[in-house]
This record gives sequence, C-alpha cells and structure tokens, in this order.
Amino acid sequence: MTKTLAPRRFLRDNGLGLFFGAIFLLALAGQALAGWKTFNDEQLADSLGRLSLSDYLTSATFAADVAENWQSEYLQFLLYIVATVWLLQRGSPESKELDKAGLESDEEQKVGDHATSDSPRWARVAGIRTTVFSWSLSLVMGLIFGVSWLAQSIAGRAAFNETRLQRLQDPISWTAYLGNADFWSRTLQNWQSEFLAVGSMAVLSIYLRQRGSPESKPVGEAHTSTGIEG
Repeated sequence: MTKTLAPRRFLRDNGLGLFFGAIFLLALAGQALAGWKTFNDEQLADSLGRLSLSDYLTSATFAADVAENWQSEYLQFLLYIVATVWLLQRGSPESKELDKAGLESDEEQKVGDHATSDSPRWARVAGIRTTVFSWSLSLVMGLIFGVSWLAQSIAGRAAFNETRLQRLQDPISWTAYLGNADFWSRTLQNWQSEFLAVGSMAVLSIYLRQRGSPESKPVGEAHTSTGIEG
C-alpha cells in the first residue's frame, strides 16, 4: 500500500515543478525543431548548405536564441525578488503588506536566536553564512542571469560574424559586438516583454481574481487588501 501511494505522493508534492519542467522541455524541443527548419530555409534561400539537427543544436544561432530568452527570464525574477523587498503595490497580492517594506527584523525572518528547530541550519548559525543564505535566492538568480547574458553575447557574436563572413564582411570583436545594435536588439526585445508581464501581474491582481491560486487574493477579498494570498 505504501509503495503504491509513494509515486502519487511524489507527484502531488512536486506537481508544480514537474509540470513546468515538462512543458519547458517540450517547448525547448519545439523551438529546436522550428528553429532548425527556419535556419535551413534561410540557408537554401541564400544558396548555402543545410545543417543536420545535431549540427544546428550545437550552432551559435541556436545557443544565442536560447540564451537570450534565459537571461531575460532570470533578470525578470531577480529584479522582482529584490524590488519587492522595498517597493509596494497597494491592493496587490504580489506586494508585501504596506507596513513591512524593507528587510524586516530577525524575529520576523526567524533568523539567529529567533530561528525554530526546523529552520535551515544557515538561518540559525548567524554570521556570514546567515547573511549569504539571506540573499541566496537573488545571488543565484543573478549568477544565472549573468552567465546566460555572457553566453548570449558570445554565441550572438559568433552567429553575427557568420552572417558577416557570408556577406564577405570582416568579423567584429566581442567588445565591439557588445555595443552593436544586434546585441541590444536581441536583449531589449526580451526585457521589455518581461517587464510588461511582471508589471501587469502586479497591477491586474489588484482587481482580478483566480479562485484557489496563491497568486490571487481570495475572490471576496477587498481590492485594497495588500499582501493577502488566496
């Protein structure tokens, strides 16, 4: 009986992560196939050779397309995590309560002497380890953003130079590519959509509801209620 329930319990306890992990892999596979076809169509239009799927997956073009989306997503969450420490939005469940702006007290955060028996060890030991743990989410998000953005710049430059060579133009350096319009076009077209989505979520959730979702206030909660989740 226990063995039968174990997989069900695992799926129940990890359903959100498993769902988004699965659709991420499906979307990435779809992007790879669609991008491969588009790339080869452009190659044929320019009287150039086609790439196999394996070659396309290791190409600078595919790497740049993937990295430019990853860096914008992690930047979005990095800014959101840090901004919501101090910035508030009256009526939004995405905001803290209006009197809780800032890092909050050790007692509120269950740090050091205020930690409980089941608190993570690094929340109880104090010192540099507690400080690092207190900022660990934003630090890791920032690291992933930085690595993804670096990968985008390197792969984007390689893909950009491939096009220039095909046109018998000289390649440009990495530092020159960082100031090139192609790099910033790839970057900003993703940033603007992420910022719009996050801002829309924070504001629309003031007035709109989704029954049962922790990202929404309870259906009957007042529009002015802040930091209340359903």
